[in-house]
Amino acid sequence: MRIRIVDAFTDRPFAGNPAGVLLLDAFPDDAWLQNVALEVNHAETAFAHPLPESGDADWALRWFTPATEVDMCGHATLATAHVLHSTGVTRGPVRFATRSGVLVATPGEDGSLTLDFPTAPLTEEPAPAGLAEALGAEPLSVRDTGPSVGDLLVELADEKTVRALTPDHKALVDLSRRGTIATARAEDPAQGYDFVSRCFFPGVGIDEDPVTGSAHTALTPFWAERLGREELTGLQASARSGLVRVALRGERTLLTGRAVTTIEGELHA
Repeated sequence: MRIRIVDAFTDRPFAGNPAGVLLLDAFPDDAWLQNVALEVNHAETAFAHPLPESGDADWALRWFTPATEVDMCGHATLATAHVLHSTGVTRGPVRFATRSGVLVATPGEDGSLTLDFPTAPLTEEPAPAGLAEALGAEPLSVRDTGPSVGDLLVELADEKTVRALTPDHKALVDLSRRGTIATARAEDPAQGYDFVSRCFFPGVGIDEDPVTGSAHTALTPFWAERLGREELTGLQASARSGLVRVALRGERTLLTGRAVTTIEGELHA
């Protein structure tokens, strides 16, 4: 079967967030899926198969890190939609049946793809004991992001603080169900982005994720309220870096980006 590595939320190779993508006839057993994800060894590997035409979705979609299956993944969904469109398998919007409900990916005339995801519910809470020490920075505020995302959203003082983080990943593991999102307002919005973030998920085998679509379902309502605008651009300031254009639509968040296939080959397992 064909296996592809796609860099998501970027328009050039070797940037954004790489994801493995396999299009299947049906899902094999979970152990095989997990082994393939471990072999690929990127933050996520997406597995998809077509569904009957009469249903509410076109493809079934699942996501696995090297360590576990996850409930939601934006960049691997973008990567899967990119493969479906770039290979001519489908045209127009694609509906994916997932653990987080039906997620839709719609192609734009400029070659981008827009994902329609549920907006994360945010609940302000006190910073858990040890968070400042684990991150290496003092939080300004902390939000729980709800069951689908499962992260702590941590606001820090400024962009420089976010960029300079060197967290204790082991210490972060027990502070949230999935991981920690660190964010701050952009120092200079004239650079083309409104806020910055970095995402740390050591509990699911990813010390730092390069560009995290699901995290932006929480970042979007957080910064929309603060900045007074529903359409924003986020920069995930990892080593690979990536831009996510976002739009808050009430209970839904739109995530727009591009993707590039960097590797295509045969899987013989």
